[in-house]
Amino acid sequence: MAKKIGVLLVNLGTPEGPTADKVKRYLKEFLMDPLVIDIAYPLRWFLVNQIILRTRPEKSAEAYKKIWTEEGSPLLIHTLALAKKVQIELGEKYSVEPAMRYGVPSIKSGLEKLKQTQVDKIYAFPLYPQYSLAATQSSINECVKEMKSLGMIQELEFIPPFYEEQNFVAAYKDVIQRVISKNSPEQLIFSFHGVPERHVRKTDPDKNHCLTKTSCCDRITEANKNCYRAQCFATARALAKELGLSKEHYHVSFQSRLGRTPWIKPYTDILYSELAAKGIKRIAVVCPSFVADCLETLEEVAIRGRNDFIKAGGTELQFVPSLNSQDLWVKGVTEIIRGADLRV
Repeated sequence: MAKKIGVLLVNLGTPEGPTADKVKRYLKEFLMDPLVIDIAYPLRWFLVNQIILRTRPEKSAEAYKKIWTEEGSPLLIHTLALAKKVQIELGEKYSVEPAMRYGVPSIKSGLEKLKQTQVDKIYAFPLYPQYSLAATQSSINECVKEMKSLGMIQELEFIPPFYEEQNFVAAYKDVIQRVISKNSPEQLIFSFHGVPERHVRKTDPDKNHCLTKTSCCDRITEANKNCYRAQCFATARALAKELGLSKEHYHVSFQSRLGRTPWIKPYTDILYSELAAKGIKRIAVVCPSFVADCLETLEEVAIRGRNDFIKAGGTELQFVPSLNSQDLWVKGVTEIIRGADLRV
C-alpha cells in the first residue's frame, strides 16, 4: 500500500479576537516561551505578567481591531485557505493540516488530526522563510514535544527555511511586480520582522562573526548559516536580483522591536524618516519574513507606517501584500513538499 503522508503547515499564531482579554491570553502564551524572551524564568514571569501584560493587551487589541475582518483574523484566514488549497494540489496521498505555534488551531490539535488519518510520515512545514529561535526553533520543539505526548511514532521531518528557495522568490517577485507596476516607487524597502541582537549571536557557533562587522551578512557562510539577519539579507538580494534592482534602489530594514534591549538594525521606522529627509516621496514596502498578512504587515506597515512616512514628508507608501494563498505560492508550497518527499 502507498504510504499516507501528513503535512503540518505551522504559522506563528493570532489572538482569537480583537479584545484585550483574548489578546492578553495570546500574548502570555507567546511571551512566556523561553525562546521568545530568553531570560531566566523568574525574570521572564515578572516582565511579562507585571509589566507587559498590564498595558500592552489594550494597545494591541486596538491595533487588531483595525485589521480584523468579518471572517476573523487575517493571519488565520490566509493560513486556513493556504492549507485547503495545498490539500487540493497534493491530492489524496497527503493529509494537510494548519497549525499555530501559539493560539488555535494548536500544533497539538493538528497532530491529533494527522494521527486520526493514520499517516505514515509527517512533514512539519514552519511557514517562516528565515530561521529564528523564537519562531522556527520554538515550532520545531513544540512539534517534537507534542508528538511524544500523543504517543505518535511516525517519522517527523521538518521543511527547512526557504529564504532563497526559487518557488518562494518567484511568488514574492510576482506579488511585488503587480503592485509596483501600477506606480513605480523611487525606493523599495524589504522590511523584515526584527529580533533581539542576542538571538542572532546565539546562532553563531564561534561567537566571532555575527554583528562583529558591517559586512557580516553580505553572504551566507558556515558561521552565519543559521543567522536570521543573514538570511533576511539573502532573501532581499535574491528578490532584488529577480526584480532587476540596483543597490541604490532598495533597502533592508527590521520592524516590530520591543523593549530597550538592542534589536537588529537598521530599523524600518527610522528609515522612513531618513528617506523622507532625503527628498524621497514615493516608496513601496514588502515584508518577506511573512507569508501571510497579519498585524505586523496590515497595521504596522500599511496603516501606521504609511502615516509615519507621510508625516515625515513623503507622499506615498505602497504596501505589498504577503503571499497569503495566492496561486503561485500554493504551487510553491506544493512543490517544496513534493521535493522533500522525493528526496527520501
